[in-house]
Amino acid sequence: MITVDQHRSRVLASARALSPVRVPLAAARGLVLAEDVLNRWPIPLFDNSAMDGYAVRLFDATEGSRLRVVADLPAGTELDPPLGPGEAARIMTGAPVPTAADAVVPLERTDLGTAAGPTPPEWITVLQKPAPGAHIRRAGEESAAGSVAVPAGAVLGPWQLSALASAGAATVLAHPRPRVSIIATGSELIAPGGTPRRGQIPESNSVHLSAAVQDAGADLAGVLTVHDDEETLRRAFDSVDGDVIILTGGASVGAFDVVKALLNGHGSITFGPVAMQPGKPQGFGTLDDGTLVFCLPGTPVGVAVSFELFVRPALRALAGHQELDRPRVVRAAATSWHSSRHRTQILPAVLDGEEVRPSLRHGGPDDPKISPASVNAFVIIPEGVEEVHEGDPVSVLPLGPEWA
Repeated sequence: MITVDQHRSRVLASARALSPVRVPLAAARGLVLAEDVLNRWPIPLFDNSAMDGYAVRLFDATEGSRLRVVADLPAGTELDPPLGPGEAARIMTGAPVPTAADAVVPLERTDLGTAAGPTPPEWITVLQKPAPGAHIRRAGEESAAGSVAVPAGAVLGPWQLSALASAGAATVLAHPRPRVSIIATGSELIAPGGTPRRGQIPESNSVHLSAAVQDAGADLAGVLTVHDDEETLRRAFDSVDGDVIILTGGASVGAFDVVKALLNGHGSITFGPVAMQPGKPQGFGTLDDGTLVFCLPGTPVGVAVSFELFVRPALRALAGHQELDRPRVVRAAATSWHSSRHRTQILPAVLDGEEVRPSLRHGGPDDPKISPASVNAFVIIPEGVEEVHEGDPVSVLPLGPEWA
């Protein structure tokens, strides 16, 4: 058997960032920027008012001075009115400050207060002398023209997209979302909502994977369920496309493990045990066109664990992310259990504050099985550990969106 780290290293060696494409800002949310984007102009573009108020000359705007209002400057105006002695211009937030002005007096620091009407007053009285440059945002004080607005490698969220728009970018060069096809195999599987006959079970692996793929920031290209028949599987495999193909079931050593029978040696795909519990049977490789193929075990827990440890990091690498894994934390074990000394043990668990409780029953009367719907973490116990005792510090991989 190879170790979890060895299998993960093999996967990530093949998961190189997809070639970047140019996309409009409206379609770029969540993508990873492939190149630095520079500011086309200074930000702010021009000296502008940070407050609703009156643009004044400092010499005139002493406490108690009475100024005549000679202009009205809304945001977006092109006007640059001259200001003579004893004159002011009403100005709104974001409007260009007149060249002749060297401060802005806020509305509330005049005798009229904030009671601004649709037309400017004829006169105002200044209640407090402004400081030089008061309430003026100077051109370029946030960013100079040609400076980096958003660096390569940034994940494009609301703040980054806003910065790109301010920088004058309409499109960006970014790594696309990986496209993923899923094939669940098993003659025992029926569609969710169906009524199983003896020996049949509802198919849940593709449901889990479909949600997990999208949560990881990838796109679904297709989802299929097929029986354990090699020719049927061959047709299904040939019909799907994408940057990644995930198959579940049929990857072990059983007589009906058709995934292994069909794909072993196809491209660089190989199968073999990984020293982990659950998820020991694994297959992985690439097709001639570079498509990544994951052949996961068929048990729902094995699928979930395998996706988190191997598939999700690969999807993030393809999308250009630098951080491939969720952060791990250390928490106290809420109960005791046995572990396998020869394998890494990964247990679905419930993380609650400073404690974590595995979801699987361990035989004690006060150790009830926790519903899979409550799982929000994995407990990871390394090889060489045979016993975990209540209160022991253990490594935990939280799965909630806040840890994405």
